[in-house]
This record gives sequence, C-alpha cells and structure tokens, in this order.
Amino acid sequence: MAYFWLLTAAALWGLLGIFGKLAVQQGLAPLEVAFWRAVMAGSLYFLHSRITRDLPLKAADAAVTVLFGLLGGSVFYGSYQLAVNTGGVSLASVLLYTAPAFVAVMARVFLKEAFGLRNLILVFLTIVGVALISLGGGSKVQVTAQSLGWGLLAGFTYALYYLYGKLYFHKYNPISLYALALPVAAVGLYPFVEFHAKTPLAWGILLCIGVFSTYFAYWAYGIALKRIPTVQASVIASLEPVIAAGLAALVFHEFLAPLALLGAALVLGAVVITTLPVKR
Repeated sequence: MAYFWLLTAAALWGLLGIFGKLAVQQGLAPLEVAFWRAVMAGSLYFLHSRITRDLPLKAADAAVTVLFGLLGGSVFYGSYQLAVNTGGVSLASVLLYTAPAFVAVMARVFLKEAFGLRNLILVFLTIVGVALISLGGGSKVQVTAQSLGWGLLAGFTYALYYLYGKLYFHKYNPISLYALALPVAAVGLYPFVEFHAKTPLAWGILLCIGVFSTYFAYWAYGIALKRIPTVQASVIASLEPVIAAGLAALVFHEFLAPLALLGAALVLGAVVITTLPVKR
C-alpha cells in the first residue's frame, strides 16, 4: 500500500501540467490557475490542521514559513503554470526536476554541506541536459528563453522545499506548515491575477488541481514516506515528469525530439544520482 500511495502522488503531480493547460484552454490565465490552486489546497490544509490540533508555530518559524509561502508557493506555483503555458507540459515537467542541482548548490551555501564529486556530476548532468533540451525542442514544444526561464525558476523554487523541509518538517507536522504557507501563497499571487468568468468545467479542473494534485498528492506522499525509505521514495517520485510527458503526448500531441529526450534522460538521471549512498 505504501508504494500505491507513492505512485498515486507521482501520478497526481504528473497531471498538474495537463490540468493547467486544460484550464488555460477554458479561458483562465496561468496565474489565476496558480492562485486557485493555493486557495483550495491551503483551505484544506488549514481545516486539516484545525482538526488534528497541531502544535502552533513559534513567531520566528512562522515568519520563515511566510517567506517560504511567497517563494515556494506564489513564485513556484506561478512560474510552473507559466512554464506550461509558454513551453508545454513535457518541457515544464522536466525542467522542474532541475531542482536537485539547485539543492546541491544551496545546501553548500546555506547549510554548509559538503559539495563532493557526486554533486559536481549532478550539476554537470543537469546543465548538459537542459542544453540538449534547448537544442532539441520537439513537436508542439516551445523552447524559448521565456519557457526555459519560467521552467528553471520553477525548478529553483521547488528546490526550496528541501531546505525548508530539512529545517522544519521534523519540528512541526507538515500539514500545519502548509496551512500557513499556502494561504500566504494565494495572497502573494492575488495582485497579479486577472480573474475570468469560469464554466463548470473550468471549476472542475481547478478542483482537480487544488484538491487532488496538491492537497491529496502531498498527503499520499507523506503516508508513503512513513513506510518506505526516502531514497526509494525519491526515485519513484521522479516518475512524475515521465508520466507528465506521456500524458502530454497522448492528450496534446507534444513530443520531445530525440536530442531533447536525451537531455531529459540526463536531467532525470541526475535525480537518481542524488539517491545513491555516499561512501566515506
């Protein structure tokens, strides 16, 4: 059952880009999709934390969580939807997994962790992979400075989850942290959102994004982490861009060119490298 929950989380995350693109086709702007994602998931996390009566955050920790909500919520959710809109689902999902390379660099700068040969290979493979994706492109995949920029920004802000989680997930229930961070993310996005009239179908797509691909996906991933090693969880979760790319090909006829596929393989290979044990 633990592997079932983990695969469920990966599949639901893989659907984010599909749902986001469908929402845009219904007349919504990418930042509005990101806003409603934060509102819906944040509301559920808030209710969840009130039911479980989690430990309240200390003032200093709450302040850091607010900052995380703006960067890991507002900027991350917004940049990912903009990456999907400008470059396509498959491109955005692969660029999202440049996060481990950003983690390696930030962990060295902020946490003073060692930057050994493994991290050097990780960063190198990620850079080469992104370069090959840029050169390769594909059918209905728009590789531009704009799409690459939004995708890499999404990867960078996604990497912040590692730093924040390492500092706070052992101190508090993650649900209580998301209960503050995601409403803050919605507030941060609000000034930049242009709201549009929504059909029942559009509301249904937004519910799928907020409830299933965000709230339920994180919840399922948390259940799995309690029962299987983090290393295995990380590898299986990296199926997300594979699922996203497969669905994008099926639904939107997006196909990465062979050179871009090689680049994507290098990026995902770099993710697997992060799970290998370190020998002294």
